[in-house]
Amino acid sequence: MKVSKEKELTINITEAPSLFDNLEGMSVLELLNNINQEDAKVHLAVNSVIPQIQELVERIVERMKKGGRIFYIGAGTSGRLGVLDASEVPPTFGVPDTMVIGIIAGGDSALRKAVESAEDDPQKAWDDLQKFNIGTNDTLIGIAASGGTPYVLGGLKIAREYHILTGCITCNPNSKMAEIAEFPIEAVVGPEFVTGSTRLKAGTAQKMILNMITTSTMIKLGRVKGNKMVNMQLTNKKLIERGTRMIVEELHIDRILAKELLLQYGSVKKAIENYKNNLKSIPDNAANKQ
Repeated sequence: MKVSKEKELTINITEAPSLFDNLEGMSVLELLNNINQEDAKVHLAVNSVIPQIQELVERIVERMKKGGRIFYIGAGTSGRLGVLDASEVPPTFGVPDTMVIGIIAGGDSALRKAVESAEDDPQKAWDDLQKFNIGTNDTLIGIAASGGTPYVLGGLKIAREYHILTGCITCNPNSKMAEIAEFPIEAVVGPEFVTGSTRLKAGTAQKMILNMITTSTMIKLGRVKGNKMVNMQLTNKKLIERGTRMIVEELHIDRILAKELLLQYGSVKKAIENYKNNLKSIPDNAANKQ
């Protein structure tokens, strides 16, 4: 039977039956190969929405230069991915944890265990956002694979009423969320390997897009030099060693001096800037050690 065009537009692809069946009858190798085969579609889906991601990022950067922030709202896997991305930005780029904020339906306890009916309240996201005094320089990005989560829809709708920039990331075409958000991103990855399990391809696509949004935004805000994380937080020995190596490569100085500068100034960027500004105060024999 031929499906009408109107019916096609309302199909919830993230809930469509898997292209594979009898999964329990497959060998481990077959399972892994088939999952990987499906995952290969994610790159193509994300690539197709780069123009939409670009539009959103350019407007985010404009607002963040004025002191704006990024807020993510989501439920379940989508909410966890938003919180994950937000939590990775400060150590990577050396910014306060108030610049990118992830909010999950049901609160932080929902990060580890599902909170019953938390995503069904369309008012709750806005209530959660009020704790952070969200304003017109900020950006609100809703994340929902289905594009129909009430918690996310309600937050985006009220945010638009207050003239807050809104975007969304979904894996269904023509969703309610995409209708509400100013800058919708629809990465349609197709049915999941396990029917309806959007922690798979949909989750991977969402994570990729979140990476792209925050990484490109932080680069445009000057938090990366060349290709290096010169503002990363020095939270462990590995990062201190990485930072020391960056300084050695940039300034061509002794590793011991590079590490001293890094620990003194707290970041690769500040260490390099202060070294260059104070060359005269550093003994020649120390500065020229190799």
